[in-house]
Amino acid sequence: MEVQSVCIFFQTTISLGPYKRGFHLITDVITKEINNSINKISVGLVNIFLKHTSASLTINENFDSSVRDDMENISNKLVPDGTSYIHSYEGKDDMPAHFKSSMFGASLTIPIVKGELGLGTWQGIYLNEHRDSARKRKIIITIQGQK
Repeated sequence: MEVQSVCIFFQTTISLGPYKRGFHLITDVITKEINNSINKISVGLVNIFLKHTSASLTINENFDSSVRDDMENISNKLVPDGTSYIHSYEGKDDMPAHFKSSMFGASLTIPIVKGELGLGTWQGIYLNEHRDSARKRKIIITIQGQK
């Protein structure tokens, strides 16, 4: 007897912010947006894709907000704002924002386990805003899996 499994797909685009420069916990925003779709899936994946080149996504500790402050401070020390960059059309934070976006990445893939995001106890999803001038950010969320 051959068992047929059906793969289910959901996709939505959401708009976030604008957020001030820094690292922002957005796990609740994402889970609220996908809760009605993800709870139908026993096993699968969620892909979260940020449609921008001056912000990024990452997963890190969700309990102590000082982690987010330290992440911002460390990233600014590693890639400081300045005028020595060739690409600076939008200001001193333009090229550093692009670099940080590439460094952290624009996409996350998280497993779905029994209808929930398979994040660890202390893990949270961050939106990392790397520009001084706040902008709204668009995210495409794609869910795939099996019942």
